[in-house]
This record gives sequence, C-alpha cells and structure tokens, in this order.
Amino acid sequence: MNSENIRSNRKKYIKSALVLLIVIALLLFCSYQNRHLETTYYTYKAEQLGADLEGYRIVQISDLHNVKFGKNNQKLVDRIRECEPDMIVLTGDLVDSNHTNVDRAVQFVDEIVKICPVYYVTGNHEYWLEKSEYDELMDGLVSAGVVILDNQVVEISRGDAKFRLVGLDDRSLADGTLEALLSDESIRNNQAEQKEETADNEDSGEKELTVVLAHEPQYLARYAGTGVDLVLSGHAHGGQFRLPFVGGIVAPDQGFLPEYTAGEYYMNGTEMIVSRGLGNSVIPVRLFNYPEIVCVELVGMH
Repeated sequence: MNSENIRSNRKKYIKSALVLLIVIALLLFCSYQNRHLETTYYTYKAEQLGADLEGYRIVQISDLHNVKFGKNNQKLVDRIRECEPDMIVLTGDLVDSNHTNVDRAVQFVDEIVKICPVYYVTGNHEYWLEKSEYDELMDGLVSAGVVILDNQVVEISRGDAKFRLVGLDDRSLADGTLEALLSDESIRNNQAEQKEETADNEDSGEKELTVVLAHEPQYLARYAGTGVDLVLSGHAHGGQFRLPFVGGIVAPDQGFLPEYTAGEYYMNGTEMIVSRGLGNSVIPVRLFNYPEIVCVELVGMH
C-alpha cells in the first residue's frame, strides 16, 4: 500500500471517529437534557390563609409519561421527599398512551403515598388508553391510597385552617364544570359528606383559598373567570425546546410559540403555575428544558 492510500485511509478513519464522537456526544447531551431533574420552588401568598396552614407545601408532579428516574424511580421519589411536602398532586399524564406501563406508574405512587397524602387528576393520555389499561390504572391508584379528584371539591385542613382543593377531569376543563363545582350549592353538597362544619363556613360568607388542579393551561381565561386563587397545571412540557428570549417552541393544543408553557401566569387575580413536566411523548427529546418537580409553599400576607 503506497503512502497516498495510507493517508487516504487515515483521513477516512479520522472522519469516522469524529462522526462517532459527535453522535456519542449528542446522545449524552440529549440524555442529560431528559434526565437532569430540577426542583422549582414557588411561594404563594394568600391573604385568606389561616395561621395553621402557614408554610404548607404542595409538590406537583405532572406529565411523567412513564419515564424512570433511577431504579424504580427512586431518584424522583427521593427528590420529592426532600421537598418535605404536606401534599403531593399529580396533574395528569402519569402514563403515556404510546408506551404504557401501568405497573410502573402504580409502583411509583405506592412509594409517594408513604410521604404524604396524594391527589390526582387525569390528563389527556389517560383517556387515550385502552379501557382495560385505564381501569387497571384507576384501580391501582385507589388501592395505593391516592385520592382521585374526578370533578370534585375536597376540603384540606390543618388545625383550625383550611382551603378548598378542586380537581378537574381532563375532559371537563372548558364545559362549565368548574363553574358548577364552585357554586354554593355544589360546594355544600360535596363538602357536607366530609365535614358538617363546612356548611357553617359557607354560610358565614368567608372566602376560603381555592386551589384548582387542571391538566391543561390554555384555559386560563376560563379558570380565572371563576375567581379561583391558584391553578396548578402541566401538559405543555415546557414548550419542549426552550430558547433564550423566546421561551417554549411548541406545546400540545397551543402549537408553535405557545403562550403558557412554564412558570407563573396571572389573570384577574388568579395565578396559574405551569409545570414543565417530567417525561416526553411524541417528541422524545427536550432542549434546555429540564424535567421539573414543582414545590409550592403557602404563606399568609402578614
């Protein structure tokens, strides 16, 4: 083999090696983007918060889509525990309809119910499941001790203080269900089963803090129109790819350059916090958009 052929082959090897290194680097980069967990802390100031609820912590988990963070999701469970929550809320898409693993989802909730009470509302992917898978998931959540809020209002209390937690089914976000749930009669009917004293509170006219769990954020105007205080939402996956000065690039049901993708939004006295979520679905890669655990601490306005 002459020297020219040797040089030519060497160049080919070098090019192949560089391509391989670039591919490996991209794979590692994408893996890191998808697996690097972040916890975002918010403080929600509520004038009507009772003293016994001062410092109450709500951890929000959204859009897990069956992804795993460590063996048996232990990394995720540990990070949730580090937040020292008083309540964990699951705001939909716990599973993914494209690669469903109900056992993994139930195994995860089996662990987090050991930390504190867990409340759950459906996302769109739950309704894209086969009926047998949907039933299996719901049965597993109930057996684990998760409270499924299917268009329901529950009262959360600590000591002498309380607030209302409203859970919306994903198919009922824009059809007047929230308005009906928040009507005096509906609230009284829902809460009378839990505490007799609730009716007295309603009659007193005192306004309680109202927190709404709703999977999809694009209905903010609808939520705000009911006068609720705080909405916890997800669905947008942070816009999937986030760019400086631009924000999220694409989100389900909002298209390109979506308005509601991550963080805090305000409208007519209502605050909405949108989680970037944890997993992916149709688009398998995140960019500058790390998976997120949301921790909201309630404080009074003193």
